This record gives sequence, C-alpha cells and structure tokens, in this order.
Amino acid sequence: MIRLLTVCTGNICRSPFAERMLQTELESLHPGLFQVRSAGTGALVGNGMEDQSAALLASFGGSSEGFASRQLVPALLADTDLVLAMTVAHRGAVVQMSPRLLKRSYTLVELGRILRTIRRSGTDRVKTGNSPEQVRQRWQQLPVLAAEFRSQSKPSTAGDDVVDPYRRSSLTHQQMVEEILPAMEEILAFERWYGNQG
Repeated sequence: MIRLLTVCTGNICRSPFAERMLQTELESLHPGLFQVRSAGTGALVGNGMEDQSAALLASFGGSSEGFASRQLVPALLADTDLVLAMTVAHRGAVVQMSPRLLKRSYTLVELGRILRTIRRSGTDRVKTGNSPEQVRQRWQQLPVLAAEFRSQSKPSTAGDDVVDPYRRSSLTHQQMVEEILPAMEEILAFERWYGNQG
C-alpha cells in the first residue's frame, strides 16, 4: 500500500477535494494499491466537507459521503509515504512535525510540476511497469528523483500554493479547482506513462 496524505488548514475544502479526486483516479489505475487520506493543520475536527467544495467534487464525479475533518498529528504522519500539501506553509508544518518527511513532502502544485519535468526529460531511471511491486518501487524511488529534478522545475509567477476558498466566493472555489486539477493530472500522467512503459 502506498499511503498519500493531502494537507490544508481546516481539512474541509482543499485537502478533502484533492483526497477524494486522487483516490478515485489512482484506484482506477491500480485497484487497492493506493490509500489517499487528508488532514488539517487547524482542522475543524469532525466536520464534513464545505458545501461548495463538496458540490464541485460531485460535479467531477466524486463523493464527499462519509468525510470527516481530522487534525494533522504525528501518528498520522508516521503512517504516510508522501505528503501533498496545499501551500508551502502547510508543507513547513508537516516537516516541523515530522522531519523524516523532509524529502517526502511537497506542495501538490510543486510535485505536479516536478513529475512533468521528469516525464518530459526522457530519463530511463524511473522504474516502469504496472505490477504492484513495480508501482511500489517507482513511488519509493520518487523522492530521490524529485530532489534531483526539482532545480530544473521552476515555479510559475503564481507560485506553488492552492488558494484557500473557505468562506469566500464561488469564483475562489473555482480557482481552487483550477489549481488542484492540473497538478493532479500531472501526477496521474506520470503514473500512466511509466506504468505503460514496462
């Protein structure tokens, strides 16, 4: 099992949207191989998804059913292979809480950009194939490769943060989606590409 954790502040908008979308897509690629969870640095513990975020999730075929916000705690990080934070500040909070995750924590936007750079580089160093063991090996080697390609993958002027839509307009919620989905698609494109090379 490859365990991913998405992190934002309240754990009711950004990180659950990313969690549910990623889980659905990765499950369709590799059934039973990925577990995507989420947490908040200042979680509204026990709350469901915020209404507009839940509606946007549903519009993409996702479901907020059964979701409950949870607080980011060391025990949750101890059981995580890779963290996808919604902002640089969230990534900092993760690393402060669990220094061992320094090279396994990224913002979602940053990781998408790095994986696009790796895929376009033509490198033959990425483990290929779709078997469970090949997929696990690919994701185990990912932090080392990502560190090497990070310098070749510069952020845009917009930066690496996903906007916080909490208690803001529907336009801000739409902006959140427009920042999350392209980054998520880069992660999935990376996995599809190297999965099909084996």
